[in-house]
Amino acid sequence: MKQWYVIQVQVGSEEIVKADISKRIEELGLGDHFGEVLIPSARVRQFFSPEEAEEDQQLFPGYILIEMESVPEAVRMVMATPRVVRFLGGINPVPLSKREIERILAQMRGEVVISAEKSNFEIGKEVEIREGAFAGFVGIIDSIDEEDEKLTVMVSIFGRMTPVELSFDQVKR
Repeated sequence: MKQWYVIQVQVGSEEIVKADISKRIEELGLGDHFGEVLIPSARVRQFFSPEEAEEDQQLFPGYILIEMESVPEAVRMVMATPRVVRFLGGINPVPLSKREIERILAQMRGEVVISAEKSNFEIGKEVEIREGAFAGFVGIIDSIDEEDEKLTVMVSIFGRMTPVELSFDQVKR
């Protein structure tokens, strides 16, 4: 039965290793033992860059997911591939649980939000609201919730300062 395994590779050579493994599977006729070979990556929106572009970012640099049967010839072939360091689990590769692989695949599809390392927001700084009912308003950051990626912004509505709770992606510094 095919299961998902994680292989550690030299950082920066993920694409080369994926191509090499796919080529070797075909050359050695081991297609029955293998499924997909994935480099876990997701589209990430850069909120604080000037152009606010989306780019592909690897979720786990230096690691590749491979769907395969854990038979000796398949394990040997993967380990003999240049730039492959090891299987997670060592000599006897340990497969990912169904829950782990579903979470990773959900991240790749963009269904799970990957939190930023640290926000660039500061209490007392001015921000422009880009989305929601208050789009176009300018407010002052009153509080920051890093864990939930939320801000409380004080906005002047009819001359009165009113607190508005917004997510990080709804405002522009």
